[in-house]
Amino acid sequence: MDTVEAVELVYRPTRADILAGILVRERRRGLFLVRWGLTGLFGAAAVLAMTASNGSAVSGVLALFCAAMIWSIPRLQAHHVLRTVSWQGEYRTTVSETGIATETVHTTLVQRWSIFRGYREARDHVVLLSRDPNILLVEFLPKRGLQTEQDAERLRDLLSRQLPRI
Repeated sequence: MDTVEAVELVYRPTRADILAGILVRERRRGLFLVRWGLTGLFGAAAVLAMTASNGSAVSGVLALFCAAMIWSIPRLQAHHVLRTVSWQGEYRTTVSETGIATETVHTTLVQRWSIFRGYREARDHVVLLSRDPNILLVEFLPKRGLQTEQDAERLRDLLSRQLPRI
């Protein structure tokens, strides 16, 4: 088996990066159906409360607020995660045959391939999901952190050798 040279990404995490990972995780777990179902339910309740002849405006506004909050959960999570990690500055992530190593000025994290169940590639990101039943670990690799298009091809090759595409 040929070995592929390690690929390095250099980036600062953004809210969009984190949101992409959260949304992939949510789709994989089927939570987006629950979220959209509850958003629709509360949205419909808001419309009914506001249009009913004996309905309460307070009930309608409260139902509308609940619908908006349920819809915004992934965005709120992304905002919270960004606040948690942004102070660490620039991230240098190396993807190699042995796993993924991420360094910042303050931390070093090494993750072996065995921790991941698979990956999904989007237009601007590659998202890796952990093996645990609740997918508690989500690793995102923003493609803007790559130096060249050849790095993107090497990254795809490395990932496809180590993990299934999900």
